Amino acid sequence: MVGIVGWWVLLQAGQRPSALVQMLPIVAILVIFYFLLIRPKQREQKAHQKMLTQLGKGDRVLTSGGIFGSVVGLKDDRVVVKIAENVKIELLKSSVLRKLEGEES
Repeated sequence: MVGIVGWWVLLQAGQRPSALVQMLPIVAILVIFYFLLIRPKQREQKAHQKMLTQLGKGDRVLTSGGIFGSVVGLKDDRVVVKIAENVKIELLKSSVLRKLEGEES
């Protein structure tokens, strides 16, 4: 790996670094982006998907619309949430942000 000083010496000698050496900073940036941005988001999505598959009746949830409620029914890709007495709404499972732990129905 040629450092900044090495590049300076090569440029002073009239030589250009190889194409591989020139691509190294771009590859390093892509690797950093992967580990700092892409991989954590994938983990978050996987954890959210796992939480959705483990939803059950009686679980307290928070929806993406800011609605708190209790799960009273589950379908393939939908969940029925009770938000008040005699008020139930049907939502896509993906609109459930999180399951509220430690709270009673």
